[in-house]
Amino acid sequence: MGLFDWLTKKNKSLSQMTRSELRRQELLLQRERDQLVKRISQLAEKKQEIFEKGRNEKTPEVRKILAQEFDLKTTEQLMASRQLNIRSKETLTVTRMRMLRENTERAKARGSSLGLISEKDLITLEKMIANDSITAEIYQDRLDDMLKVGLEEGEGALSPGSQQVLDIWDQMDTGLIKDEGEAFDEADRRVRERHSAAEGA
Repeated sequence: MGLFDWLTKKNKSLSQMTRSELRRQELLLQRERDQLVKRISQLAEKKQEIFEKGRNEKTPEVRKILAQEFDLKTTEQLMASRQLNIRSKETLTVTRMRMLRENTERAKARGSSLGLISEKDLITLEKMIANDSITAEIYQDRLDDMLKVGLEEGEGALSPGSQQVLDIWDQMDTGLIKDEGEAFDEADRRVRERHSAAEGA
């Protein structure tokens, strides 16, 4: 699906859509993105099952079939991951435009280009969305620059609490925290502390 397939609606460009139209488009893209996330997780689980079977299988012919299945599931997973990257970037674009629409007056006060995004800008966005080498994170930075949206109030950036949760997961990945219950409690404690600190500031 190309950028202009979903950035337009009855000859209306993305920058001309109403807030409700942008929200509807955003929800559709989020649903597709969530389905892709679920599919990628299912494929990862299936690959683990296949790998365990192959490790315990002693018949060469069966092992060969399982190896082919593993390879096919990996290919499918990679294709779904590319689609997820695209959908994530598309969702970011619509979300950004909706936030700008909701904050028109504040955006104008900052000298934002709300409503002035050009066809040239849309072509640039389309190329970045289609480019697999540009991750959703990199795309988000470039999109923010293009739309002149600052990352104040946490829009588009990870909150300190979110970063704490990511840090806990990283520590679990490296074995620094082994107990899942302990990790959850620690993440919950840190996020609560962050919220308390923010409220007291």
